[in-house]
Order: sequence, then structure tokens, then C-alpha cells
Amino acid sequence: MNKTNSEVISLHQMNPLSRFSQQAEDYRKYRPSYPNAAIATILEGLDQSSSIVAADIGAGTGISSHLLAETGVQVVAIEPNAAMRQEAQPYPLIEFTEGTAEATNLETASVDLVTCFQAFHWFNPKPALKEFHRILKPKGRLAVVWNNRDLKDEFTAGYSDLVRRISNNHPAESRLNSVEPLLASPLFPEVNYYSFAYRQQLNLEGLIGRANSVSYIPKETQAQQQLISGLQELYDYYSHQNGLVYMAYTTSVYLAPKPKGKRVLIPLNPP
Repeated sequence: MNKTNSEVISLHQMNPLSRFSQQAEDYRKYRPSYPNAAIATILEGLDQSSSIVAADIGAGTGISSHLLAETGVQVVAIEPNAAMRQEAQPYPLIEFTEGTAEATNLETASVDLVTCFQAFHWFNPKPALKEFHRILKPKGRLAVVWNNRDLKDEFTAGYSDLVRRISNNHPAESRLNSVEPLLASPLFPEVNYYSFAYRQQLNLEGLIGRANSVSYIPKETQAQQQLISGLQELYDYYSHQNGLVYMAYTTSVYLAPKPKGKRVLIPLNPP
């Protein structure tokens, strides 16, 4: 029996550090934002007696970093891909720096918040979670966030089906239950889940750009022709009188405080 892609290789083994280089501009322009209520939930209860410092891991072009900075959070945006960092727009309170989830180059106990927006599935989870635990202050927390397309919405389901077909059912489409390593980690024994509805409005150009911001969409001419033809059909059928279509998402937020009191021992050389 042939193994599926998900059984053969994990996403963190699929060249995550450079795979978005060709998508950087489309990523900045056409990737969805996140609901304000999700950002408020992530920040709720953090000690605001001084400026909150957040490490936004896998920050990409800074979509999530900007949302955090707009609330007054000081953000260190960690992004390994040079093209993504170069595409990012400068903004007060945001410092972009090279690093990975597994090696952020930040000081121990230096941040109040670690965030991973639409990125945790690309990380090697055990060393990444160990690094997050290290850099968090004692009362800090980890937030892992995904915008998951809502397949109960007809247009969104049609778009998702097209992307699956064009990408040959790439394993990142399902994210391979990527939150499970967090739920099983002794470093973060308490994980709370929150969900929010969100919609992204797109014209035809934006719809095509949204699809091409995905790293696993083939760039070959034939695949692109099939993609654009399929997107045109979806747009023609579902677009409103204002010329827009609406992608529906469920924004999933997993919040995990750094454990208090009992010390968690991390082996220096885990098996």
C-alpha cells in the first residue's frame, strides 16, 4: 500500500525556510488578517504595567505583527526568510530580525508573549516549544493561531476544493493536526481554545493573489492556467454586485500560559 504524503514527511521537513520566497509580495497583499477579538483575547490578562513585549514567530511580512503593534505591544518579528522580511512594511514598535522557531536568538525570559500566526505547522514542534518556553517570562503565554477556511460556506468550500486539486492534495492543506504536539507537551500543560468567525473580501485580482500566496501552488504554466480558469469560474458564480467574493474563516486560537510554580525540567540532550 502506498503511503500518503502526510505519512512520509512532516511539514517542517519540507524546506519551510525558503519555500515562501517567490510568494512574498502576494503574501503581503492578499493573505487574510485576523479578527480584532482574537487579538484582544490573546492579550487579555497580560501584565500591562509596562510595555508588553511579544515575539511573533514566523512573522512573514508582518500581518500579525502589525495587529499586535497597533495595540501598543512591542514586537520582535522573527522571520527566517529574507524575501519575506524585505517585503514587510516598516512600522513603529516592530523590529524584524532573522531567526527560526527553534533558534530565535532571544534572551532567556525576555518576552511576555510568543505568537505563531499561520506558522506553527511549519515548525519542528519539540525544539520550537522548548525555545518558546525558554524565552517566555514566568507569567508569559504562548498563542498559536490559524485562519482555517470554513467549508460550510459554499464559495469557500469551492475554493478549497480547487486548491486541493491544483496542489495535488498537498499535506499542508490539512495541516496534519499540527496543534497536537502543543496539546501533548509537558512544557505547556494548560491549553485553552477560542474560535472566532472572520471574512476576507476579495476582488478577482485579490482572489488570484490569495491562491498564489500559498507556497505549495505549482507555478508551472499549465497548473496556473487551470488555477486561474477555476478561480474565474468561482468568481463569476459567487461574486456580489459590488464585485467582491467573501472567503469565510474560523480563526482558531490556542492559548497556553507558561506554568507557574512547579519547575519544568528540560533535558539538555533529549532522546
